[in-house]
Amino acid sequence: MAEVFTLDGEDLPFEPGDTLLQAARRAGRYIPHLCWHPDFAAHGSCRICVVKAGGRMGAACSVRAAPGLQVESDTAELNAQRKTLLQMLFIEGNHFCPSCEKSGNCLLQATAYQMGMEGPHFEEFYPARPVDASHDDILLDLNRCILCELCVRASREVDGKNVFAIAGHGIHAHLVVNSESGKLADTDMALADRAASICPVGVILPKRQGFVIAIGQRRYDEGTAADADRQEAS
Repeated sequence: MAEVFTLDGEDLPFEPGDTLLQAARRAGRYIPHLCWHPDFAAHGSCRICVVKAGGRMGAACSVRAAPGLQVESDTAELNAQRKTLLQMLFIEGNHFCPSCEKSGNCLLQATAYQMGMEGPHFEEFYPARPVDASHDDILLDLNRCILCELCVRASREVDGKNVFAIAGHGIHAHLVVNSESGKLADTDMALADRAASICPVGVILPKRQGFVIAIGQRRYDEGTAADADRQEAS
């Protein structure tokens, strides 16, 4: 018989080495997340997936499942914390969903809806962030970056190119391009690279392909973030 842990009162089986997020996702249980991706090791930077496991707070993407472990995720307290984190992500960047080409395909937007976020709550920072259109095939809009580092990891671990990096600390942390000019055109990044398609928001976009999928037919137009997560895991 498979070993189990308990998530919000429900016993879930897990395999050796599973994190709470991996096991929950396989069982069709949704735990909100932004920086986690099934193709990469846990990063734990967004903190959206934080749960209470055995009475302690921890990121579900990195905490290992254990027999009999009591885990809380879908609670008013934790969802309120997630909503606050999402509000902070929105005000720390420049996110204008109605005019964004990724609207309906954006994990940040979908997770905000999932958590019942109705507005930014805090005063917006409106940081000065560049748009890099120097590359022939790829647009880089840093206004939308949430510092998930998925493009950094994909470029380094899959593409073998190391195109991106995170520079600065705290509120000054930002995505940079690893070229002498700082421009994407002066790298060997290609549209077929994994880094070009991994972004969960609207930072890295292919040129001349806007709105290929019509509004109303996009990933999250047809269901919630939880629906999409369960469908991908099945």
